Amino acid sequence: MMPGMDCSCTDTARAALDRANAADPRREADGRPSALRYADGIDRWLTRLVDQPSPQLQVAARGQHLERWAIPRETFPMDRPGYHAWRRAIHARQGDRARELLAGILDDSDRERVAVLVAKAAPKGDSEAQALEDAACLLFLDEEIAGFAAGHQDYDAAKFITILRRTWVKMSPQAQDLAKAIPLEEPFAGLVRQALA
Repeated sequence: MMPGMDCSCTDTARAALDRANAADPRREADGRPSALRYADGIDRWLTRLVDQPSPQLQVAARGQHLERWAIPRETFPMDRPGYHAWRRAIHARQGDRARELLAGILDDSDRERVAVLVAKAAPKGDSEAQALEDAACLLFLDEEIAGFAAGHQDYDAAKFITILRRTWVKMSPQAQDLAKAIPLEEPFAGLVRQALA
């Protein structure tokens, strides 16, 4: 464990973020809050990507979609610049909320590190930020691509190939290797093959 965090602090911090995740109004088919399912998915992939994740990374894994519903996508223009502006706003809010929720649980330096990871504000080349990016990309390919396609029926194959290429270049070589082993169904397996061709 890194200084300032023991197992009990890590567990308490993760539980604090999950209490917020549990308020997600979006529900899975089994009634579970979508943010909790997402956090579980990030956790699962992190265990395959990082042998011994730091306590700060373990906590940040629970906050990757922290209260994402608080800023609806439709409050920004429905174009590419609007999408990026929405994501920046969400990430900044996630970092702020992590700081608030973890006050009194983690010391200032640990709390700030988690907030930076949750806000996607770590500098380029940060290995823990890359691990979270890898986990998010792998989770998208493993569990979310079909639902994404169902919600974007206006997208043609070329658009999906572009999205998959952009996803691919975000990933580390290790994550790309893991992605190649995901048993995708058609048409997604074929689209990935085309994206990588």
